[in-house]
Amino acid sequence: MNMMSMSMSNKVVVVGGGAAGMFAAGTAAALGCRVTLLEKNERLGKKLYITGKGRCNVTNNCAPEEFLKNVPTNGRFLFSAIYGFPPERTIHFFEERGCPLKTERGNRVFPVSDKSASIIDTLRAWLRELGVQIAEGEAVSVETEHGAVTGVKTRETTLDADCVILATGGCSYPSTGSTGDGFRMARELGHTITEPVGSLVPLVEKGHWCAQMQGLSLKNVTARLLDGKNRSIFEEFGELLFTHFGLSGPIILSASSHMKKDERYTISLDLKPALDEQKLDARLVRDFETYQNRNFENALQDLFPRTMIPVMVRRSGIPPDEKVNSITREQRHALLQLIKNFTIEIACKAPVEDAIVTSGGVCVSEVNPKTMESKKIKGLYFAGELLDVDAYTGGFNLQIAWATGYAAGCAAAKQNWEVPSDV
Repeated sequence: MNMMSMSMSNKVVVVGGGAAGMFAAGTAAALGCRVTLLEKNERLGKKLYITGKGRCNVTNNCAPEEFLKNVPTNGRFLFSAIYGFPPERTIHFFEERGCPLKTERGNRVFPVSDKSASIIDTLRAWLRELGVQIAEGEAVSVETEHGAVTGVKTRETTLDADCVILATGGCSYPSTGSTGDGFRMARELGHTITEPVGSLVPLVEKGHWCAQMQGLSLKNVTARLLDGKNRSIFEEFGELLFTHFGLSGPIILSASSHMKKDERYTISLDLKPALDEQKLDARLVRDFETYQNRNFENALQDLFPRTMIPVMVRRSGIPPDEKVNSITREQRHALLQLIKNFTIEIACKAPVEDAIVTSGGVCVSEVNPKTMESKKIKGLYFAGELLDVDAYTGGFNLQIAWATGYAAGCAAAKQNWEVPSDV
């Protein structure tokens, strides 16, 4: 069957030149559609440049069933999309096009170059080869007639279309263009929008402990998220960052996605997770013997980073000028408990603008999970962060962008996305 001839009459307009939009545009073009990719920024993939600290965590190298366990919001909706375009296909896609990838801790996948530009350049080259027309402009509305799309209206003109794929992103990092336009357009077309909030987002503390350690990064700690009843609802080992307002870093961003609105939370840090209490106590005894003639505040440099020592001294309750050789067993035990349970009371999540991913968006019950097509408007499709799905940190959210973009692109080309394609 000649797929190219089947869809040549299909005019597809993709709104949004991020990960999902580029992938949807390329997929539809590879299946024979005439595709226009509308992007309001001066360049494609602006948000991709800053993902993974500029390294671009492309996907997570795991099986689909494991992947879906890392999608706390509406994971079941993604079943068909993730099985249709799983992480292994993402990896194959980029490596086949001359962009080698590598898998790091936690199955996180990055370009070997450690530069997000490698991913963006690969996608741009792919779109050029396929003849995708890139149009710079801002979409104002999706035009419809008799319950079906007819085009996209911009501030300057109207682009005719048989199918429209909205892939405008959420509300996070508005400087990259994710300013909620897609939510507004979807709502105007009759779709229900779950209120967008930050999902993978830093946390603001109630007190001022973190500010005193601003800029300090800890790489091998365990963070537990405790609810108002002191129950642990999330735990992860890894890296975090103290900021002027609270906490950030990978394990904190993951914890934030488990937080519900209007509930109280505390972060409990195990600063020495490799040592159980008995081994940690033996370590403290050794250090105290080594520095027995020093003041307490000058005997902790082997245990903690320099900027953390004043905080640990104050919170331990041990006078800073107390000689180490006079510290009691009870005082040492209190320090041990502080090390294993360093708590930070959380006031709230940081604003949605600071989030890596937006939770909320187009209600998935109004979208066909196999095709990403609207159940309300014929020829309207959604892809990426605009949908009310979000996952933990580690490459999962970008994989959702590739998979939903692929499903939408195939469906817009009137193809069964489960069949082999040129993509």
